[in-house]
Amino acid sequence: MTRVLEVRDLSKRFGGVQAVKDVSFDLNEGEFLALIGPNGAGKTTCFNMLNGYLKPDTGSVSLRGQALIGHPPRKIWRMGVGRTFQITATFLSMTVVENVQMALISHHRRVFDLFSRATHLYVDEAMALLELVSMQDQSGRACSELAYGDLKRLELAIALAHEPALLLMDEPTAGMAPSERLALMSLTAEIVAKGGVSVVFTEHDMDVVFAHAHRILVLNRGELIAEGTGSEIRSNPTVQEVYLGGGSVFEAEGAYA
Repeated sequence: MTRVLEVRDLSKRFGGVQAVKDVSFDLNEGEFLALIGPNGAGKTTCFNMLNGYLKPDTGSVSLRGQALIGHPPRKIWRMGVGRTFQITATFLSMTVVENVQMALISHHRRVFDLFSRATHLYVDEAMALLELVSMQDQSGRACSELAYGDLKRLELAIALAHEPALLLMDEPTAGMAPSERLALMSLTAEIVAKGGVSVVFTEHDMDVVFAHAHRILVLNRGELIAEGTGSEIRSNPTVQEVYLGGGSVFEAEGAYA
């Protein structure tokens, strides 16, 4: 398999708090990798170092052999790292298709094109992305009118407009109903399988994690304590002891909220 992401000995300290310590992992093309752990485990800090929002104290991150450390977030985005956020970020006064068009205009570096009307640019490409996330029938609606689950699907289309090699998804199902969570991640997994995009995601819903992740990384107090498939993580004694007091992952889902 083609290796897309290499993370080696990533560490970050905030004063006296060691937020992330010597975290290392790889990600292959088309792989769906979950990063789990309770509040304070270091998930968000790790995410923020992968896409340049935070500079690590030590360690390295490379995407397809290109070093990412030291580059600003926009440069890393240009290099092929996309991201969705826990709270959706769209232009609420614009229509669904216009939001995707804006992402495509940025991707093709035409933000400052004074000779073309933005509403006429990349319409077909935007509609194709909306069809990919089953939003084509809502293309003309204002984002302010959308249900939260639809906003999440739109955000996914916007992220894919930049043709990322790696997509970071921070709590992608936060605020969604249980049925919407599974539907969104099923859709994402399908897109990953078809397009070869690699995904790292954080998630507190263990049903979502075990249903879709190819591999799972478990953080505890900034350290990587376990890595494996769903069945391996479910039966891992260290995970059970540290997070769940010896109980079942499914019985103690709240421990990850």
